[in-house]
Amino acid sequence: MRILVIGGSGHIGTFLVPRLVRAGHDVVTISRGTRLPYADAPEWRQVEQVVADREQEDRDGTFAERVVRLRPDVVIDLVCFTLESADQLVAGIRGHVAHLVNCGSVWRAGPSRVLPVTEQDSAPPFGEYGVEKDRIARMLKAVDADGELVTTSLHPGHISGPGWVPIGPIGNLDLGVWQALSSGGTVLVPGLGAESMVHVHADDVAQAFQLAVEHREAAAGEDFFVTARDALTVRGYATLGASWFGLEPVLEHVSWERFRDELGADAADTSWEHLVRSHAVSVDKAARLLGYAPRYTAGETVLEAVRWLVEHDEVAVARPMTV
Repeated sequence: MRILVIGGSGHIGTFLVPRLVRAGHDVVTISRGTRLPYADAPEWRQVEQVVADREQEDRDGTFAERVVRLRPDVVIDLVCFTLESADQLVAGIRGHVAHLVNCGSVWRAGPSRVLPVTEQDSAPPFGEYGVEKDRIARMLKAVDADGELVTTSLHPGHISGPGWVPIGPIGNLDLGVWQALSSGGTVLVPGLGAESMVHVHADDVAQAFQLAVEHREAAAGEDFFVTARDALTVRGYATLGASWFGLEPVLEHVSWERFRDELGADAADTSWEHLVRSHAVSVDKAARLLGYAPRYTAGETVLEAVRWLVEHDEVAVARPMTV
């Protein structure tokens, strides 16, 4: 098939595009051209890469026209964040494209009530990001039901892997936590540390997108959570992270008020956004209908990311990793 990947040089596209090429597909990407893929691969030499500013072309009402001119059989949209943008794309490609596969987010589910969370029993979302991803997914399901365009929505967890900073043990991107865990320093934990996070390796997300494309009939009109099979609690993640340096974590459980005072509002708000949801989701639906089989556990996913940061001097640690 001829497959167009919108946002092909980002986290998911870095792994997805080479996968699609190896599978024999004709692949085109659209990106702003401001960065290279996180990992080089020879398959990129077979990819047609188009530079475009989607946000500007959405404002101009021309982006969907560009997509149609590229003549794809399948469109994989990795960078759609508003219902308005999704509506424009759908309106423009109806009748021209066989299948639209959209990247949503596990945050379309609100704070967990029953674990594991499934696609059928998730709580209503909150916050602009989660609400928009949920609105897009619902719109796409309705479009598929109309019969004019096959659609599928995939909802990844916290995407991680080599080349970027993972969501850390206290639910934010503060690299100082790795200095503390590697030195035996104290890590402040808001509350009990029993809240959970759902990480997923970018290559496992790429696997799910490839499967959705190649199993269109099973994927039609469906939405899927895409994460590792397990989830990490705050204290479990901290224990695991410290063990990579041969240590046990030193955790101090504090109130959210003190946590905010010590870390600052931005870092504390990011932590709250991740931990208040306390997600652990089921990937059984994706496994059953698509054959999704994540290669990485949550722990292996973040280990690979942290190891990359250490090896490339992107994070300061007190001692060498033991794994």
